[in-house]
Amino acid sequence: MTIEELLGELRRKYSESVLVELYVGADDKNSSAHILQIDQLSLALPSRDYYLKSSSENALKAYHKYMTKTAMLLGAKPDIVERELEQVLQFEIQLANATLPEADRHDTSAIYNKISLIAIQAQFPELNWTRFLQESLGPNINLQPDEELVVYAMSYLTKMCKLLHRTDRRILHNYALWRLVMSVMAHMVDEYQQERFEFRRILLGIQSERDRWGQCVEWTNKKLGMAVGALFIKNNFDQKSKEIALEMIRTIREAFNELLAENHWMDDETRAVAKEKADTMNERIGYPEILTNVNELEKEYLNLTIIPDNYMENILNILQWETEKNMELLRQPVDKEKWTTEPAVVNAFYNPNKNDIVFPAGILQPLFYSQHYPKSLNYGGIGVVIGHEITHGFDDKGRQFDKDGNMMQWWNNATIEAFRGRTQCIIDQYSKYKVDEVGQYMNGRMTQGENIADNGGLKQAFRAYKKWVRQHGPELLLPGLNLTHDQLFFLNYAQIWCGSMRPEDALTKIRSSVHSPGSIRVLGPLSNSKDFAEAYQCTPDSPMNPIEKCSVW
Repeated sequence: MTIEELLGELRRKYSESVLVELYVGADDKNSSAHILQIDQLSLALPSRDYYLKSSSENALKAYHKYMTKTAMLLGAKPDIVERELEQVLQFEIQLANATLPEADRHDTSAIYNKISLIAIQAQFPELNWTRFLQESLGPNINLQPDEELVVYAMSYLTKMCKLLHRTDRRILHNYALWRLVMSVMAHMVDEYQQERFEFRRILLGIQSERDRWGQCVEWTNKKLGMAVGALFIKNNFDQKSKEIALEMIRTIREAFNELLAENHWMDDETRAVAKEKADTMNERIGYPEILTNVNELEKEYLNLTIIPDNYMENILNILQWETEKNMELLRQPVDKEKWTTEPAVVNAFYNPNKNDIVFPAGILQPLFYSQHYPKSLNYGGIGVVIGHEITHGFDDKGRQFDKDGNMMQWWNNATIEAFRGRTQCIIDQYSKYKVDEVGQYMNGRMTQGENIADNGGLKQAFRAYKKWVRQHGPELLLPGLNLTHDQLFFLNYAQIWCGSMRPEDALTKIRSSVHSPGSIRVLGPLSNSKDFAEAYQCTPDSPMNPIEKCSVW
């Protein structure tokens, strides 16, 4: 079996991308059409720093031990397995070195490259791209000789293909198969679970694994989210919540547009187009209507076979079905009305290709929202989340897409420079925050998009809440609390991000997450907020009320 056939089979049968990420998605420059997309691989460890920084030596040793012990459980010969997997590890370290740091990949327009199959073969001849792609697509989808692809990692492909050329075939195959084994380890029996837990304890600081049933529920929701969502909404979603959320979106969008009109760094033409983009954002709340239609819901799972008494076979069936479903999109137009988010999840999303803001049923519950809460708590909770997602349409990535979801430059150069200056203030501010658990500073560049959204969402939600108060009158104070509703707004925002981290987890977040840790998501936006300083009467030039504040939106 050639390496191309192996990589293709792993992608098609097991949803496992090795060496390169391969998937079908909306074309960023033509968001109504699907196209094959290629990106640098997702590494086995949380970020490239684990492979390249000397401070992660213990993590690499634990990773190699995990590989070796697992291979021996699968029947590998003890006298050769350690040496062979050391070669695999060294190969993966070189792959990590070929990748671009995530902080350098925020400018989508800079890394977007549309290229034909003929051109990619000529530029990177070390891999037979036709064979690899056709094997990944399967027999029912024919790759065209002049097929177009979008590549987001040209520099990575250059280095990876040179590495491929000089690496022994046995190492390549061992690495590819190891990545498959590692992916399914969570589903293996107890002796495998023990090795996985020991590795995760060292890498992530995990003290105990979740119960098996909890892991199964989480994985089922992730892979069969619409089916789980149909069960969830029967007893856990009130239609009135959707109506209230829609009204909150309307008021927070108004607040965004008011702030847009007041900002002085954007030219009038760009401001008008920005307002149009905000006004045309589609809101999706709760769940898609197909969840209440059994026949339509069954169509989602037409080609999936689930059997009652073979867990591992079900896992593999789901992985193959998931890949086939994605690859079959290739010749289909993009359905911009289709939900792609499972409803039973506590999260919210902005999709730049659809200009959608999505608030699944799972997030419309405490602490974010309750129809029994005062408005101050709801605006400080789900209200800030709504503002956060709206702002994503105008952060460092979202601003590159127009109202129809197509990547294009719709800002003039002077406005772009003014935006970058304001963004740099946010980058510098957050880069000065130290995460106490590990004594390391935040990466303000990697987290800039989420930090911009946090700051914008807080400002918009508070403005919308104050407008609600002006229209409906002040809320009654809560008994037993010596707090105003302005203070409660900010208190609930802070409470949402209350949490703790083990040092290993904190290090993983610093190195790999686009979100700042919870405590910094509180300190950063609140210290930039004049409204917060006024509500809590913070002394000027104190830590939570600095004279110089950062503001983008």
